[in-house]
Amino acid sequence: MTKEEVFKELESYGNEGTKNVLIKHGAREPFYGVKVQDLKKIVKKIKKDYQLSLELYESGNSDAMYLAGLIADEKQMTKADLQKWVKGAYWQMISEYTVPWIAAESDFGLELALEWIESDEENTAAAGWSTLSSLVALKKDEELDVTQLKSLLLRVEKDIHQSLNRVKYTMNGFVISVGAYVEELTDLSMKTAEKIGKVDVYMGKTSCKVPFAPEYLQKIIDKGRVGKKKKTARC
Repeated sequence: MTKEEVFKELESYGNEGTKNVLIKHGAREPFYGVKVQDLKKIVKKIKKDYQLSLELYESGNSDAMYLAGLIADEKQMTKADLQKWVKGAYWQMISEYTVPWIAAESDFGLELALEWIESDEENTAAAGWSTLSSLVALKKDEELDVTQLKSLLLRVEKDIHQSLNRVKYTMNGFVISVGAYVEELTDLSMKTAEKIGKVDVYMGKTSCKVPFAPEYLQKIIDKGRVGKKKKTARC
């Protein structure tokens, strides 16, 4: 499909209710408000298309940017592509999902995540922590640096409550992800979550809540899901 054909599809799936919800979360005009399940109908027609994903992301249309992440070919994405994407990730659906998913599946995930978490720019730092969360969900434990992950957990414990708003949210998510996907660190993650306690994040004019990490982790443990890796970060 061409970019023009994709935009015709996006327009046909536009939903005012979805659009209003996404605006409350931070999306901005122009975009159509396409539901994720409808975006996936378009994905079935495209599969993966590196060049098209770049064109869609470059458009700045939130629906197209999210779709770009679903069709991106992670093997062809360059470090420069990902740096450009993170700079353009202006709200959380893109900065905490689209960009981290592709970064984590690329060859540059860890390198970029560690760079991004040092950023003073809120969405970039949040993207870094989300990328780390996806990495632990995807990579086999033997491919992970456990010592490094322990150090990052300590950093979260020390810094989370003084961090920027969405950075706090993604740090909290990182603690949950490490506990859920790295069995060796589940106990440490639980202790970290308990020390952190409730994390206050301004969620805008939405009903969304911040997961309480100790409870969330305990549910994962009780369901016997600890250590069950993902095949893809995207959803």
